[in-house]
Amino acid sequence: MREEIVTMLLQGIGETLYMSVFATLFGYVIGLPWGVALCITGKNGIKRNSGIYFVLDVIANIMRSIPFLILMIMVIPLTIAIVGQSYGSTATIVPLVISAAPMIARMVESSLVEVDAGEIEAVQSMGAGTGWIILHVLLGEGRVSLIAGATISFATILGYSAMAGTLGGGGLGDIAIRYGYHRYDTQIMIITVVLLVVLVQIFQGLGTWVGKKSDKR
Repeated sequence: MREEIVTMLLQGIGETLYMSVFATLFGYVIGLPWGVALCITGKNGIKRNSGIYFVLDVIANIMRSIPFLILMIMVIPLTIAIVGQSYGSTATIVPLVISAAPMIARMVESSLVEVDAGEIEAVQSMGAGTGWIILHVLLGEGRVSLIAGATISFATILGYSAMAGTLGGGGLGDIAIRYGYHRYDTQIMIITVVLLVVLVQIFQGLGTWVGKKSDKR
């Protein structure tokens, strides 16, 4: 394989990881509190509020219903306002975060509602406040499921970053489109697909390992 192709692929891996990691981090900045709010305001939550839950639920459902490529086009003005351009790996992080946040919120909600209600009632009877319950009971007891959800979220975001290549998003997806598809280079196409699969498997395995280490049951 020519040196320039290897260099291009290594750069593509770096850009893909850059987009995926930062989109996941920023996605959790929005999605984690969103998911916690969905959990505690739901019908079995510790701060039941049907109005707040309805609004958060509807927003999550609407945003999750928009295909990523369409969302990417829709938020171009916002992307330009934030990073100054609509293409490239940094610009792609903006739509990735917007797309990932509601998905992460749902992941977090589903993880937290699995926490034993008896444990929550026990600490409530001892006078624990809402913040303590969220931090030590919901997030603490739900950590294994939360880690599994984070692994799935990262893999999904990595897949979205590859799709962004169709609109000049950078990374391995961009290489696959520009060199593999438009130039009919089957070798490049196969290599980029294999690299994406390998990246997903690495992080899937890492997430599984961390989840097992965090499980104290």
